[in-house]
Amino acid sequence: MKMMAKKNVGGSERCSSSSNLDHKLALAKRCSHEGAMAGAKAAVVATVATAIPTLASVRMLPWAKANLNPTAQALIISTVAGMAYFIVADKTILATARRNSFQSPRAGLPN
Repeated sequence: MKMMAKKNVGGSERCSSSSNLDHKLALAKRCSHEGAMAGAKAAVVATVATAIPTLASVRMLPWAKANLNPTAQALIISTVAGMAYFIVADKTILATARRNSFQSPRAGLPN
């Protein structure tokens, strides 16, 4: 009898580990999707926040008008948008992963 009980327990562990893996993959997919969406929103805001002063300075400041051609303006704006995307996406993914962690935050700490 004890041998059969061990086989049944082993079989259920395989099923639960498979569903556990599926659950972890679903959490990871949702986590990365949330990060990508937050990063895209931040990139849009950063693009607008950078484009307005860059384009205004090219029209108003003689130094900027002489030295910032359209390629330089696009480079400034796209660099800021790219940085905002990756920084916000990374922070969001890490925060979501921390929130969805299966470990207790105090598991390794002594009482």
